[in-house]
Amino acid sequence: MPITSLDTFLCVWCGLTVHAHPADGPRRNHCPSCLHSRHVVDHVDGGPSECAARMTPISIAVLRNGDWRVIHRCVRCDELTSSPVAGDDNRLILMRMAVRPLAQPPFPLEAFGEL
Repeated sequence: MPITSLDTFLCVWCGLTVHAHPADGPRRNHCPSCLHSRHVVDHVDGGPSECAARMTPISIAVLRNGDWRVIHRCVRCDELTSSPVAGDDNRLILMRMAVRPLAQPPFPLEAFGEL
């Protein structure tokens, strides 16, 4: 995401000017409105990434301690990353991603009737 100052950046997807430091947590790397990010850190090789493509939010992970993380996939190189959910992140998008596996299971729900 292009940096507009040390404390803000522009969302690569929706264009929102985002405050990088939410009031309730660590520095964020995704837009609180659409949850998209930019691939700026190479987690496979370590260090900065030269990819700089858009990272699409694809899922939610819940850690053992109950913290939620947004899982992103790079649209160019398919690298997966995660970042902590902040209190001002779009709750509707978060819940849609969280229930998607239940709403669209990889098998027919009728299979439960046969158990």
